[in-house]
Amino acid sequence: MQNPLLRQNTPPNVEEIFGEGGNEFSLHPFPEGWYYVADRRSILKSKLIQKQWLGKDIVVWCDDGGAICVAESVCPHLGSSLGPEAGGCVRDGHLVCPFHGFTYNVAGTCVATPFSEPPKTARLKVLQTREILGLVFAWWGIDGRPPQWSLPEEPSLESEWSDLQLRTLRFPGHPQETTENSVDLAHFRYVHGYDNVKAVGTATVDGSCLVSRFDLKRRRRIAGVADLTFDVSATAYVHGLGYSFVDIHEHTIGMDIRLWVLATPVDGMVIDLVLVGQTREIRKPKRPLSGLGFLPVKLRTRIMNKILISVQKQDVLQDVEIWSRKKYRPHPRLCRSDGPIGRYRRYCRQFYQFDGDHDRT
Repeated sequence: MQNPLLRQNTPPNVEEIFGEGGNEFSLHPFPEGWYYVADRRSILKSKLIQKQWLGKDIVVWCDDGGAICVAESVCPHLGSSLGPEAGGCVRDGHLVCPFHGFTYNVAGTCVATPFSEPPKTARLKVLQTREILGLVFAWWGIDGRPPQWSLPEEPSLESEWSDLQLRTLRFPGHPQETTENSVDLAHFRYVHGYDNVKAVGTATVDGSCLVSRFDLKRRRRIAGVADLTFDVSATAYVHGLGYSFVDIHEHTIGMDIRLWVLATPVDGMVIDLVLVGQTREIRKPKRPLSGLGFLPVKLRTRIMNKILISVQKQDVLQDVEIWSRKKYRPHPRLCRSDGPIGRYRRYCRQFYQFDGDHDRT
C-alpha cells in the first residue's frame, strides 16, 4: 500500500514515513483536520463568499438567525456553481442557485424552487463547522469521515481584550512544514534574531494536541529611537496542522498576547497562512511605552495589537522566503539544538491515515 503521507505520484515502497535515498518526496497536500475558512465579520459584510479550500470550491454564508453554513459550491440539481461570480446570492438567509433558482437553507436542504415542489434528494454537501471568537473553521476528513477530534474551547473574551487583527499570506507551502516552527527553536535565533531561546520542559502530545513551551528575548528599535529588550514566555498549542494557538506573556511590560497561526491548503500547491492577534489591555505597564503611554487604555491596546501583529507578519515573511523554496526532507540530519522535530513528525502521522487504516494510536 502506498505510504499515506505522500502525494499520489510518489513510489509505494518507502521506509518509515516518507522515503529514503535520493528520490524526491513530498507530503500529501491535505492532512486531516480543522481548517480556517473565514471570519464572521467578513461573511456578514460579503453576504456570500466563494473560495478554494483544500482543493474544493466552497461557499460560505450566514442566515438571518446568525447560523453559518460552509458547503461545496455545486448545486445538486444540474451542477451549477453557487458562488457570486456565477450569480449565486443569499436571499432572506437562503442560498439561491443562479441557474434555476433552487434555494437552500444552512442545513443544505432545498426548501424552494420557482416552478415546483423542491426535490427531497436535492441537498448541498455541507461541511461541519466550529467557530472560535468569530473565526470559522471547517472539518476536512479522510474519505469524508466526520470529525475525529475537537478544537479547544473558546478562550475568554472579557472586555479587557482587544478586537482581533488578521493578516493573510499566500505562498507555496504545506501546513506541516509551517507548523513545524512551533518546535524548531533553532530557527528563532538564526532566522529572526532572537536571543536566549530556551525550551521550557519537553514538548508533550495528548492525542491531537501538541504543546511546546519556550522562553526567548529580543532587542527591537521602537519608533526609530529606543532600543528595548522584550523578554517573552510562550506556550504553543497545536491542534492538528491547521490550528495553532500561542499564549504569550511579555515580562518587562507585563503584556499578554494571543496569537493564532492558521495554515489552510488552497489547491495542493499553495496555502493561506492567517495570523490572528489579540492583546490584553495594558493598564499598568511595568516600563514606559514609547509614544503610547499618554493614550487612553483601549486606544493604546488597539494600537499595540496592530504593532504586534505587524511584527509577527514580518517574522513570518522571513519564514516564507524559506518555506516557499524548501524541499521536504523525510530523514533530516538533526543536531541537539534543533528541538523536538522528531517527536513533532511522529505526532503528525495521525493526520494521514488513508485507505481504511484509521488506527490513531
